[in-house]
Amino acid sequence: MLQFSDVSKGYGGDEILDGVSFRVNTGERCGLTGRNGSGKTTLLRLLTGQETTDGGEITMPKGYRLGFLKQHITFTESSVLQEVASCLPQEARDEEFRAEKILSGMGFSEEDMARAPQEFSGGYQLRIHLAKVLVAEPDCLLLDEPTNYLDIVSIRWLERFLQSRTGELIIISHDRCFMDSVTTHTMAVHRKKVIKESGGTEKLFNRIALQEEVHARTVESVEKKREHMEAFVKRFGAKATKASQAQSRKKALENLPALERLAAMDNLQFHFYETPLPGKVVFEADKLCFSYSEDLPIIDAFSMLVTKGERIAVIGKNGRGKSTLLRLLVQELTPQQGTLKVSDNVKVGYFGQTNIDKLNSSLTVIEEISCANRELSDGDVRRIAAMMMFEGDRAKKKVSVLSGGEKSRVLLGKILATPCNLLLLDEPTNHLDMESIEALVNALKEFTGTIVMVTHDEAILRALATKLIVCKQGRQQQFFGGYNDFLVSGGWDEESVSKPTKSLGNPRELRRKLVAERNRAVAPLKKKMERIEKDIVTIEKKVDLANGALVVAAEKSDGDAIVKLSKEVAEGEKAIEELFAKLEDLSQQYQLVWEEYQCD
Repeated sequence: MLQFSDVSKGYGGDEILDGVSFRVNTGERCGLTGRNGSGKTTLLRLLTGQETTDGGEITMPKGYRLGFLKQHITFTESSVLQEVASCLPQEARDEEFRAEKILSGMGFSEEDMARAPQEFSGGYQLRIHLAKVLVAEPDCLLLDEPTNYLDIVSIRWLERFLQSRTGELIIISHDRCFMDSVTTHTMAVHRKKVIKESGGTEKLFNRIALQEEVHARTVESVEKKREHMEAFVKRFGAKATKASQAQSRKKALENLPALERLAAMDNLQFHFYETPLPGKVVFEADKLCFSYSEDLPIIDAFSMLVTKGERIAVIGKNGRGKSTLLRLLVQELTPQQGTLKVSDNVKVGYFGQTNIDKLNSSLTVIEEISCANRELSDGDVRRIAAMMMFEGDRAKKKVSVLSGGEKSRVLLGKILATPCNLLLLDEPTNHLDMESIEALVNALKEFTGTIVMVTHDEAILRALATKLIVCKQGRQQQFFGGYNDFLVSGGWDEESVSKPTKSLGNPRELRRKLVAERNRAVAPLKKKMERIEKDIVTIEKKVDLANGALVVAAEKSDGDAIVKLSKEVAEGEKAIEELFAKLEDLSQQYQLVWEEYQCD
């Protein structure tokens, strides 16, 4: 059991936690949420002793073991398996299979387990470190954003592992579905306090929203009551007949609680500037190949036709070429074979994993966002900065002093500042909190352009994806359907995934389908135009006959016939004029639809 009692912590006069009290009971698995910068990581660092409290007390049972990712990663063994097995509990040191099971779940093959830990990239070294923490079987696991460096397959394994654990858990994650699936309780760092609730995030967020609403109404009621009392005392305090009542009101006024209005909470907002895209085709990849080494292809003969408005998710294990594919599409990398044809009218908004490092550290937030679009006014730039939670003087902060999450927001701000019709997004949610992710997803739903997105967040995949690119070892496969369809068809079962779910289709086949789609789209318009043309011909014949009869009636000075026939001619000519107007409108619609499908 862990207990915080009236714990406070601040930095440089800025209080982060103020009188925090809560308890984690035996067997509880607690999700820890809150805005970026609210103090979630600080709370975990206080638990592990990496930080000391300014006040209050943290207690836990004697001999209670915490498992957490240390700040500095060190390896002492010659192989990954030996490194992880060295952390097995003393009584299980000869049970290497436990380490193998966890490493396998983390995405390590038998060959990987025999390699030295130092040979792996930073992301995989963090996985090794996480495996060491898990295999040690601590009493309580403390995990801070463990899914940031895991792929979907490993996240799904970790989800099952944490669900089966019997010990305590405190986990910070921006992935709301993942958190809800592994926790029994949820805690939120909110307004420098910690609020705890049994169940998932929705229940807790509803409670917080209700508390905020009740507090606001209470403050408003107390303020109105105070105004009435002060007015009564001021008006009748000097009158003998009302003096006693005024004194009573004055005393009651002194006893009114001093409630303050809650400071407004910043909400990250997103709204993408869009620029129209004439035509239907966005880009066409034909047999793209790319490799970082001759014997290990990453992208192999990949072909794809992307049309306007598609929402494509790129998924797969780490190291399978997801980011590489995006870098090829944004032309940051050049294919070694194959061709990529991008429409001349495509305007790209690109969020890449390495783009944060390309921000100019000497510039301010305002200056960086302004660089993305020199045509924006200072007011426009400041509005975008405010959307990214850089209001007032905060927008004047240098990029060099920003945290990783803040830099991500600056990069997103630059994308917002750039009019675009194609978004290429590589894990844009890693440094966002839950509220910010929700705002981003809503903005992506409203975006009418094309989206190609790498993400491991299954909730986002379910909400947005209409087509998938499944990246496997050395090859990429299209799946025509949403993420739920993908799971139903076999999903992450390697045998099922390795079988083509549908014919991939080469660009020629896709072009043929596009032509057929265009013909279907214009067919109703064409039919209407043909019908109107026939009607015009029919009415013109009737008008010609009426005109001929009108000449005869005029020669005979037949007044009644002249009136009748003149009316017929006028009505016929009016009808023809109206039909020509309709025909012109339909012709314009036909042309627009035809141009939408630029496939010839």
